[in-house]
Amino acid sequence: MSLSIGIVGLPNVGKSTLFTALTKKGGLAANYPFATIDPNVGIVDVPDARLQKLADIVNPGRIVPATVEFVDIAGLVKGANEGEGLGNQFLANIRETDAICEVVRYFKDPNVMREVGRTGEFVDPVADADTIMTELILADLSTLEKQLPKLEKESKRDKELAPKFEVAKRLVDWLNDGNRAATMEMTDEERLAAKGLFLLTMKPILYVANVDEDMLGDDFDPIDGVKPIPICAKVEAELSELDAEEAAEYLESLGLEQPGLDVLAQAAYDLLGLQSFFTAGEMEVKAWTVRKGATAPQAAGVIHTDFERGFIKAEVISYDDYIELGGEQGAKAAGKLRIEGKEYVMADGDVVHFRFNV
Repeated sequence: MSLSIGIVGLPNVGKSTLFTALTKKGGLAANYPFATIDPNVGIVDVPDARLQKLADIVNPGRIVPATVEFVDIAGLVKGANEGEGLGNQFLANIRETDAICEVVRYFKDPNVMREVGRTGEFVDPVADADTIMTELILADLSTLEKQLPKLEKESKRDKELAPKFEVAKRLVDWLNDGNRAATMEMTDEERLAAKGLFLLTMKPILYVANVDEDMLGDDFDPIDGVKPIPICAKVEAELSELDAEEAAEYLESLGLEQPGLDVLAQAAYDLLGLQSFFTAGEMEVKAWTVRKGATAPQAAGVIHTDFERGFIKAEVISYDDYIELGGEQGAKAAGKLRIEGKEYVMADGDVVHFRFNV
């Protein structure tokens, strides 16, 4: 599955430094606004300790983790919804992603501009987050104002469009009160209709608190009801340049069990409502990505579209049973290999063989 998360924030909050560390690819990290104009795209592995445990049993040629795509989007500024700072272009880049990761400045550095022409150690994470959210809300209001006249006409001709028109009207009032579209109470039908409005504030969002090294153990208040993930982008950039042994020693010296980027990648995966199932054989152990609630044929289709069309059955072993019983043969002998049909809903960690017609 190709799913992407847009990294957003005000200029100079550390987005590009974070992106470079995440993707281990070169990017421009500079102390001035709009250093990043065209979005950079990188694929990030989702850490999963279960892969190695599966590999220890089957000894595959390679291990292939699940991945999430991150997009480094240039800094938004106040007035972006009206085109300030190339705002329209940047908002369009956000619109193409599935979710938003907002980097918020908590670090204090007098040499890094907080905004154009302003330096010093003063930081105001809540105000900065409010600035970004205001721009997204205003952009959504502009989108709805353009759509409503057309929706009103179409809903009179086609009654099936009435729910979309009604929820759009409600959303205008909700957004005008300073709320994100995603937080409005909606029925399942309304939420489905709202997705077709392509609103920025309907996207799931997580926050990264870009902190100084000595703040990594601090606890931070939620932003818009979401607990920010504390990450020191400078530390992560240094970790990305070390080999595994050196990185482990560095993490230990900081009192950390894992890199902040591992936490972020897993949080992004969860934010998108994703889970993994596994295939395990001599060639490879691989994590495949499906949405939570996916059926067995839909999971087979992730491997190849022909598998979904020709799906017959799935041979399924839970991850825990696979590990405890030493692999497929042990699970079979213990009666833990199940045959599932088209209605089966995949569970996180299922180890699967699909049977299909071609």
